[in-house]
Amino acid sequence: MTTAAVIVAAGRGSRAGGATPKQWRRLAGRMVAEHTLAAFRASPLIGPIVLVVHPDDREIAAPLAAEDVMLAEGGATRADSVRAGLEALAPAAPRHVLIHDVARPLASAALIARVCAALEAGATAAAPGLALSDALWRGSGGEVAGVVPREGLFRAQTPQGFDYRAILAAHRAHPGGAADDVEVARAAGLAVAIVEGEAQNLKITTPGDFARAELHLRGRMDIRVGNGFDVHRFTEGDHVTLCGVRVPHGRALQGHSDADVGMHALTDAIYGALAEGDIGRHFPPSEPRWKGAASRIFLEHAVALAEAHGYGLANADVTLICEEPKIGPHAGEMAATLARIAGVEAGRISVKATTSERLGFAGRKEGIAAMATATLVRP
Repeated sequence: MTTAAVIVAAGRGSRAGGATPKQWRRLAGRMVAEHTLAAFRASPLIGPIVLVVHPDDREIAAPLAAEDVMLAEGGATRADSVRAGLEALAPAAPRHVLIHDVARPLASAALIARVCAALEAGATAAAPGLALSDALWRGSGGEVAGVVPREGLFRAQTPQGFDYRAILAAHRAHPGGAADDVEVARAAGLAVAIVEGEAQNLKITTPGDFARAELHLRGRMDIRVGNGFDVHRFTEGDHVTLCGVRVPHGRALQGHSDADVGMHALTDAIYGALAEGDIGRHFPPSEPRWKGAASRIFLEHAVALAEAHGYGLANADVTLICEEPKIGPHAGEMAATLARIAGVEAGRISVKATTSERLGFAGRKEGIAAMATATLVRP
């Protein structure tokens, strides 16, 4: 039987500043709640997930609902919200449940696995903690009034894991006012095992915590690289279109669309980085509506698809392989055109050319080939 998760996202987070609750603010390109959800959805140990939200946040949270993610409305307190999430899981009746604060977007797969392993090993409850290493003082009137021994003290973290039925019963019986779910569990007589926490599993509480979390997330950058290759033969005509630029020439390129071999290669490179096939998958040549179509349509679609997956185009390199026409005089305009269509800075796109030393079809001036490499980055 799977382990479920309840992610509590119904708070207002006033100490974090800003007009928007912290869970819906952007962090490294995505909402805090998106990062937190992604960590649990990526774990093969986690089954159904309940995201508990404030009634006022239903609209902003709605896009996060999925087959494995259900939304539940929270209550006036954190404990009320946790209970609402636990009650929402009743139809699934999981054996175990992990309860996590949405404001901890850096929980690792290893941390989730440690909590799950403790439950599988027989613990009724398990929670991550970090042993305190700093000296502790008591203060009074702005002065140190005493030293507190740190032996046996831990910083509590989430996710905190429990036997589902036991923690549901504990929440139903608790009068309220608990600091966390471990306190609720202990009030019900449940023993709670401590597993090793993680320093990076910080909780976003103040404005400065956003910057700290951003540094960690930037280190987890998802980088994709794709390659594209295309060939078009010459036919009768008076110009060729290469990388969106009309270049006068004694012949044209033959193709179902406008035969822009350079833009086709770049488009396929982006699709390849996304594992989304090629132009033919998205714009089948069997469909008459794409006959003579401008290739910028294909590139714009590929870039939009990358953005929909959370990626941005970091850079692209296009090489045109031909004996003629001469590419050098037009390379700058080609790069600028591709950058404009892709919505990136001109300095992120390179266009260059080479010959095939008169070998093969390009060397015999029968057509033009192009190859491209694109790098996509998701923060």
